[in-house]
Amino acid sequence: MRYRHLLFCAAAGCATVASSSAPSATQAAAANYRIIARYQIGGNDTGYDYMRVDAVMRRLYVAHATRVEVLNADSGESVGQVTGMHGVHGIEFVPELGKGYTSDGLDRAVTVFDRSTLQVRKRIRYTGEKPDAIAYDSDTRRLFVVNGGGSGDVTVIDPVSDAIVDTVELGGGKLEQLRFDGRGRAFVNDEQRSLIHVFDTHTLKPLATWSVAPCEEPTGMAIDPMHHRVFSACGNNKLAVLDSDDGRIVAIAPIGSDPDGAWFDPATQRIFTSNKEGTLSVLHEATPDRYDTVQTLMTGPGARTITADEKTGHLFLPTVRTGPAKAGGAAASMLPDSFAVLVVGLGDGR
Repeated sequence: MRYRHLLFCAAAGCATVASSSAPSATQAAAANYRIIARYQIGGNDTGYDYMRVDAVMRRLYVAHATRVEVLNADSGESVGQVTGMHGVHGIEFVPELGKGYTSDGLDRAVTVFDRSTLQVRKRIRYTGEKPDAIAYDSDTRRLFVVNGGGSGDVTVIDPVSDAIVDTVELGGGKLEQLRFDGRGRAFVNDEQRSLIHVFDTHTLKPLATWSVAPCEEPTGMAIDPMHHRVFSACGNNKLAVLDSDDGRIVAIAPIGSDPDGAWFDPATQRIFTSNKEGTLSVLHEATPDRYDTVQTLMTGPGARTITADEKTGHLFLPTVRTGPAKAGGAAASMLPDSFAVLVVGLGDGR
């Protein structure tokens, strides 16, 4: 995933484009998300990226330049920090081992911390270039770290020993988010080449590359393992929906501009993309091959990454407040201490 220095402001098969006509009764009933809280963090560091919710311990983890801010997920109160990293991007947990992990882009390292005390246990060195997305696969019991720099590969870590045990050589360009299907395969967005890399999580061998055209520059990714669908959020206002078994594009749906995050909620069958323009696109999976836009929620400048709380269904997006626009089209400046996380929920407060 792209590290931010606050920016303010055809495959086989037919692609189904979501219509902008009047919504159905089902769509109208679903279009009621709103901002229900704002968790203030502050500080003048301009780098931020992924967030994660620990639904059991009720904690929200926010990557913030040289540290991870840890908040109470229900109140926004500060719980503590994980510190000592440079260019922190991703956050992941291995609950059965009581550990958390961060990917540290400028250090080419992964930091291991205690899930309860937040104390750093170890720095794992060296990954490929610019470690970015990080995810634990419970099937293989391995941690996979996507290297977003020029190495175009994925580092594999054994969380028991906290040692690097292998590398998946994808030959990729600018790699972004990854997801697992729970059946032995992983998917990685390649922003530079506008495709998805597929590899076997057991043999660690590349299996395929799938084009997402007419989508361009895919970043955020989500997956519906039950219906075998993978969602790729692209920079040109499009969401590509692919069959996760064979790579067929089954639908193309409109979303906001320049997303960097995506989330699928199996309970509601909704897909969310967080967009740099300051919007949240909400789509509904009417069928595995049909996707309807149900809402576009105004969020805030730079609110382009997203995570969710599996317990409450709340969504979290980082944002800042900005000053007046500058002459010549230059980005507006961040207002001091304005960094915060927006909490999005349904209109009834859920």
